[in-house]
Amino acid sequence: MRRFVLVAAALAMSSAAVVPSSPAKPAPASPRPAWALVIHGGAGNIARDLPAPRREAYVAAIRAALEEGRTRLARGDRAIDVVEALLRGFEDNPIFNAGKGAVFTADGRHELDAAIMDGSNLGCGAVAAVTTVRHPISLARLVMEKTPHVLLAGDGAERFADAMKVEREPNDWFSTPERRRQLDDWLAKHPQPNEHGTVGAVALDRAGHIAAATSTGGTTGKLWGRIGDSPIIGAGTYADDRTAGVSCTGTGEEFIRHGIAHEISDLVAYGGLTVEQAAHKLIFETLKPGDGGLIALGHDGSIAMPYSTTGMIRGAADANGRFEVAIWDHPEPLTMPASR
Repeated sequence: MRRFVLVAAALAMSSAAVVPSSPAKPAPASPRPAWALVIHGGAGNIARDLPAPRREAYVAAIRAALEEGRTRLARGDRAIDVVEALLRGFEDNPIFNAGKGAVFTADGRHELDAAIMDGSNLGCGAVAAVTTVRHPISLARLVMEKTPHVLLAGDGAERFADAMKVEREPNDWFSTPERRRQLDDWLAKHPQPNEHGTVGAVALDRAGHIAAATSTGGTTGKLWGRIGDSPIIGAGTYADDRTAGVSCTGTGEEFIRHGIAHEISDLVAYGGLTVEQAAHKLIFETLKPGDGGLIALGHDGSIAMPYSTTGMIRGAADANGRFEVAIWDHPEPLTMPASR
């Protein structure tokens, strides 16, 4: 009997990430945290037997970003500054599909997308298909702050980068051997590998403002000029102080078709759902199994991190002491000092 119970429990845990039950009724509300942060490093078919060095690299990167974000938010930094800073770090980390380490297009290049949004005033900016910009997230913020536009793409975004004098690199600087291997696999056999590594962050600061940001290299073997959901405001990225901030990761075309990021906000504003309920509904009822995941942070500090793939690299922290990192079903065991 004891063996049966243990086996049943193990099977339940192994399937929880892909076929979850409906979320339980919300527990009694805890005090609204003074600040909160949630980040992701992409959703995809992440094997549970992922080599230990790779797994440890993901956990270390998410943990370091949470620690930096916690320090910044606790001292009163603005949410918009925090999400930009954290994504700049991810864009320089070759284990992620953003900036250095971005996947290859079908013709062996890198085209990068990013978006950022300030929930305090609905200000937003995005860039798509940039090829020499080291930190696309910072160029996206400059679009928000220095132009009347929301999205610049391709050559126009590159010319804007010239004018803004942001840091540049030759296109092959973004290459890594692992991403080249993925392209070779794609060219050899199709379908493309379900890679992960898009990065995102959503923060709630002490002033009650929410900001969201997403950065990606797209999908391996994408056609020239293909743009996914990450730089599309309302599809892959959205923030509104009155409702929630959202960053998505997965099959971008599906997130665009359903306007997932903005729909989270609408379900909270007009549907009477909590952030967790809204996120669960869209990932597991609107989208198809395996389409991806998202992170969402409510105006009340509530956090949701649902995904329908085998894993999603993610982490969350808040002023009430929450601090967790996870790839699969459950947070990694971490012992952290008390939140400041």
